[in-house]
Amino acid sequence: MLNELFILAKIKEGDIKAFEEIFRCYYSPLCWYAAGITGEVEAAEEIVEELFYVFWKDREHLQIFQSIKSYLYRATRNEALQYCQHREVRERYREYVLADNVSEQVSDPHRQLEYEELQEVIRHTLDKLPGRRLRIFEMHRMEGKKYVEIASFLSLSVKTVEAEMTKALRTLRNEIDNYILTK
Repeated sequence: MLNELFILAKIKEGDIKAFEEIFRCYYSPLCWYAAGITGEVEAAEEIVEELFYVFWKDREHLQIFQSIKSYLYRATRNEALQYCQHREVRERYREYVLADNVSEQVSDPHRQLEYEELQEVIRHTLDKLPGRRLRIFEMHRMEGKKYVEIASFLSLSVKTVEAEMTKALRTLRNEIDNYILTK
């Protein structure tokens, strides 16, 4: 525990090596833990990467009263459960939209209007993304490029690409969830 307090103090001071030590020690186990909750490896990796991103970004204001390990596992659990809740909302909406066959949806003016509104929400949300984040999102989701390819093409680190994708997806999820909940 005393060693963890020392490491936490070093991280709060901006010691990247102390942060990397914590990252190397806990990244894989946290990914497995999150994957056990979400059932999705890719989502689990995004959750843990975002957790470490926020951990580093807010390091000066961290209030950890138990071990770093307990803090990270609790934060991972909370984020994974929140992801599952968002996934359930998306699935319910998807089931709602897909409940009728495509030809009925096209002929139903109400459904067509909802579809167009959702497309507009997505377009509007993507338009609000910062340029680099939008470019990374488009390269990954629309062009099918891997993070390594994007990082190489844009001269960025893979971690930067991952962080930008996480932020883009979180923004998109939040806007879609807000749209769905207001319907």
